[in-house]
Amino acid sequence: MTAPRISEDRILTIPNLISAARLFCVPGFLWLLFGAEDRWAAALLWGALGATDWVDGWWARRFNSVSRVGKLLDPITDRAVLFVGVIAAGIDGSVPWWLVVPALLREGLVAVIGLVLLMLGAKPIDVTWWGKCATFGLYICFPLLLAGASDLAVADGFRIAGWVCAVPSLFYSYLSAAQYIPLGRDSLRRGRAERQSQQQAVK
Repeated sequence: MTAPRISEDRILTIPNLISAARLFCVPGFLWLLFGAEDRWAAALLWGALGATDWVDGWWARRFNSVSRVGKLLDPITDRAVLFVGVIAAGIDGSVPWWLVVPALLREGLVAVIGLVLLMLGAKPIDVTWWGKCATFGLYICFPLLLAGASDLAVADGFRIAGWVCAVPSLFYSYLSAAQYIPLGRDSLRRGRAERQSQQQAVK
Protein backbone atom coordinates (compact mmCIF):
# COMPACT_ATOMS: atom_id res chain seq x y z
CA MET A 1 0.00 0.00 0.00
CA THR A 2 1.29 3.45 -0.88
CA ALA A 3 2.15 5.58 2.15
CA PRO A 4 0.04 8.70 2.64
CA ARG A 5 1.60 11.75 1.03
CA ILE A 6 2.29 14.60 3.43
CA SER A 7 1.77 17.94 1.73
CA GLU A 8 3.34 20.66 3.87
CA ASP A 9 1.68 23.59 2.09
CA ARG A 10 -1.90 22.29 2.16
CA ILE A 11 -4.22 23.84 4.73
CA LEU A 12 -7.71 23.80 3.21
CA THR A 13 -8.20 20.06 2.97
CA ILE A 14 -11.36 18.07 3.72
CA PRO A 15 -9.81 16.39 6.81
CA ASN A 16 -8.74 19.78 8.19
CA LEU A 17 -12.22 21.20 7.60
CA ILE A 18 -13.74 18.21 9.41
CA SER A 19 -11.39 18.74 12.36
CA ALA A 20 -12.20 22.46 12.43
CA ALA A 21 -15.95 21.76 12.30
CA ARG A 22 -15.65 19.37 15.25
CA LEU A 23 -13.69 21.99 17.18
CA PHE A 24 -16.28 24.69 16.49
CA CYS A 25 -19.02 22.41 17.89
CA VAL A 26 -17.46 22.47 21.37
CA PRO A 27 -19.08 25.82 22.34
CA GLY A 28 -22.42 24.40 21.21
CA PHE A 29 -21.95 21.49 23.58
CA LEU A 30 -21.26 23.86 26.47
CA TRP A 31 -24.36 25.89 25.65
CA LEU A 32 -26.56 22.78 25.56
CA LEU A 33 -25.22 21.59 28.90
CA PHE A 34 -25.14 24.85 30.86
CA GLY A 35 -27.28 27.24 28.84
CA ALA A 36 -30.17 25.03 27.79
CA GLU A 37 -29.55 22.61 30.69
CA ASP A 38 -30.27 19.72 28.33
CA ARG A 39 -27.98 16.86 29.33
CA TRP A 40 -29.45 14.50 26.75
CA ALA A 41 -28.86 16.86 23.80
CA ALA A 42 -25.38 17.69 25.10
CA ALA A 43 -24.59 13.99 25.42
CA LEU A 44 -25.77 13.36 21.85
CA LEU A 45 -23.57 16.12 20.45
CA TRP A 46 -20.58 15.08 22.56
CA GLY A 47 -21.01 11.46 21.53
CA ALA A 48 -21.21 12.46 17.87
CA LEU A 49 -18.00 14.50 18.16
CA GLY A 50 -16.25 11.52 19.73
CA ALA A 51 -17.65 8.97 17.29
CA THR A 52 -16.44 11.03 14.31
CA ASP A 53 -12.88 11.14 15.66
CA TRP A 54 -11.76 8.64 13.00
CA VAL A 55 -13.37 10.37 10.01
CA ASP A 56 -10.73 13.04 9.34
CA GLY A 57 -7.84 10.58 9.70
CA TRP A 58 -9.53 7.99 7.48
CA TRP A 59 -10.26 10.59 4.80
CA ALA A 60 -6.68 11.87 4.85
CA ARG A 61 -5.25 8.38 4.37
CA ARG A 62 -7.89 7.17 1.94
CA PHE A 63 -7.66 10.17 -0.39
CA ASN A 64 -3.97 10.89 0.09
CA SER A 65 -4.54 14.32 1.68
CA VAL A 66 -2.40 14.07 4.80
CA SER A 67 -0.93 17.45 5.78
CA ARG A 68 1.31 18.74 8.52
CA VAL A 69 -1.45 21.13 9.59
CA GLY A 70 -3.78 18.15 9.90
CA LYS A 71 -1.27 16.24 11.99
CA LEU A 72 -1.38 19.12 14.48
CA LEU A 73 -5.06 20.08 14.18
CA ASP A 74 -6.44 16.56 14.61
CA PRO A 75 -4.90 15.84 18.05
CA ILE A 76 -5.65 19.40 19.20
CA THR A 77 -9.31 18.90 18.29
CA ASP A 78 -9.41 15.49 19.94
CA ARG A 79 -7.90 16.85 23.17
CA ALA A 80 -10.22 19.88 23.18
CA VAL A 81 -13.34 17.75 22.72
CA LEU A 82 -12.26 15.39 25.49
CA PHE A 83 -10.85 17.96 27.95
CA VAL A 84 -13.69 20.46 27.68
CA GLY A 85 -16.34 17.77 27.77
CA VAL A 86 -14.91 15.90 30.76
CA ILE A 87 -14.35 19.07 32.79
CA ALA A 88 -17.85 20.30 31.93
CA ALA A 89 -19.37 16.96 32.96
CA GLY A 90 -17.47 17.15 36.25
CA ILE A 91 -18.66 20.70 36.93
CA ASP A 92 -22.20 19.67 36.01
CA GLY A 93 -21.98 16.79 38.48
CA SER A 94 -22.87 14.16 35.89
CA VAL A 95 -19.50 12.41 36.31
CA PRO A 96 -17.61 12.04 39.62
CA TRP A 97 -14.32 13.88 39.95
CA TRP A 98 -12.48 10.71 40.96
CA LEU A 99 -12.99 9.56 37.35
CA VAL A 100 -12.49 12.99 35.79
CA VAL A 101 -9.10 13.64 37.39
CA PRO A 102 -7.22 10.47 36.32
CA ALA A 103 -8.67 10.68 32.81
CA LEU A 104 -7.53 14.28 32.39
CA LEU A 105 -4.19 13.63 34.10
CA ARG A 106 -3.27 10.98 31.55
CA GLU A 107 -4.32 13.10 28.59
CA GLY A 108 -2.52 16.12 30.00
CA LEU A 109 0.73 14.24 30.57
CA VAL A 110 0.71 12.81 27.04
CA ALA A 111 -0.04 16.22 25.53
CA VAL A 112 2.67 18.05 27.52
CA ILE A 113 5.31 15.38 26.86
CA GLY A 114 4.43 15.44 23.17
CA LEU A 115 4.87 19.22 23.01
CA VAL A 116 8.19 19.04 24.87
CA LEU A 117 9.46 16.40 22.46
CA LEU A 118 8.48 18.54 19.47
CA MET A 119 10.28 21.52 20.99
CA LEU A 120 13.37 19.35 21.39
CA GLY A 121 13.24 18.48 17.70
CA ALA A 122 11.46 15.13 17.77
CA LYS A 123 9.39 13.88 14.87
CA PRO A 124 5.60 13.79 15.39
CA ILE A 125 4.49 10.55 17.04
CA ASP A 126 1.65 8.66 15.44
CA VAL A 127 -1.11 7.54 17.80
CA THR A 128 -0.88 3.85 18.69
CA TRP A 129 -3.71 1.38 18.20
CA TRP A 130 -4.16 0.98 21.97
CA GLY A 131 -4.15 4.74 22.35
CA LYS A 132 -6.90 5.15 19.78
CA CYS A 133 -8.99 2.40 21.42
CA ALA A 134 -8.59 3.96 24.87
CA THR A 135 -9.40 7.46 23.64
CA PHE A 136 -12.41 6.19 21.71
CA GLY A 137 -13.61 4.37 24.83
CA LEU A 138 -13.30 7.55 26.90
CA TYR A 139 -15.08 9.49 24.15
CA ILE A 140 -17.99 7.08 24.45
CA CYS A 141 -18.16 6.41 28.21
CA PHE A 142 -18.38 10.04 29.31
CA PRO A 143 -21.30 10.94 27.00
CA LEU A 144 -23.01 7.76 28.19
CA LEU A 145 -22.57 8.83 31.82
CA LEU A 146 -23.83 12.30 30.94
CA ALA A 147 -26.90 10.76 29.28
CA GLY A 148 -27.27 8.56 32.35
CA ALA A 149 -27.65 11.69 34.46
CA SER A 150 -30.43 13.06 32.26
CA ASP A 151 -34.17 12.82 32.89
CA LEU A 152 -34.73 10.16 30.22
CA ALA A 153 -36.70 7.09 31.20
CA VAL A 154 -33.81 4.89 30.01
CA ALA A 155 -31.13 6.95 31.79
CA ASP A 156 -30.19 4.05 34.06
CA GLY A 157 -29.26 1.94 31.04
CA PHE A 158 -26.97 4.66 29.71
CA ARG A 159 -25.32 5.04 33.12
CA ILE A 160 -24.62 1.30 33.41
CA ALA A 161 -23.23 1.17 29.87
CA GLY A 162 -21.06 4.18 30.68
CA TRP A 163 -19.45 2.53 33.70
CA VAL A 164 -18.92 -0.74 31.84
CA CYS A 165 -17.01 1.23 29.21
CA ALA A 166 -15.23 3.65 31.57
CA VAL A 167 -13.19 1.21 33.67
CA PRO A 168 -11.38 -0.68 30.87
CA SER A 169 -10.95 2.50 28.82
CA LEU A 170 -9.20 4.27 31.69
CA PHE A 171 -6.96 1.24 32.27
CA TYR A 172 -5.97 0.98 28.62
CA SER A 173 -5.38 4.73 28.41
CA TYR A 174 -2.56 4.40 30.96
CA LEU A 175 -1.29 1.24 29.28
CA SER A 176 -1.05 3.07 25.96
CA ALA A 177 0.68 6.01 27.66
CA ALA A 178 3.50 3.66 28.68
CA GLN A 179 3.90 2.66 25.04
CA TYR A 180 4.76 6.24 24.11
CA ILE A 181 7.96 6.20 26.18
CA PRO A 182 10.05 4.16 23.68
CA LEU A 183 8.22 5.83 20.78
CA GLY A 184 9.16 9.23 22.15
CA ARG A 185 12.82 8.30 22.46
CA ASP A 186 12.84 6.99 18.90
CA SER A 187 11.07 10.07 17.50
CA LEU A 188 13.58 12.34 19.26
CA ARG A 189 16.50 10.36 17.88
CA ARG A 190 15.11 10.44 14.33
CA GLY A 191 14.31 14.15 14.54
CA ARG A 192 17.79 15.07 15.70
CA ALA A 193 19.40 12.84 13.09
CA GLU A 194 17.33 14.45 10.33
CA ARG A 195 18.21 17.94 11.55
CA GLN A 196 21.92 17.09 11.66
CA SER A 197 21.80 15.71 8.12
CA GLN A 198 20.10 18.88 6.90
CA GLN A 199 22.72 21.06 8.58
CA GLN A 200 25.49 19.02 7.01
CA ALA A 201 23.84 19.30 3.61
CA VAL A 202 23.75 23.08 3.92
CA LYS A 203 27.45 23.17 4.73
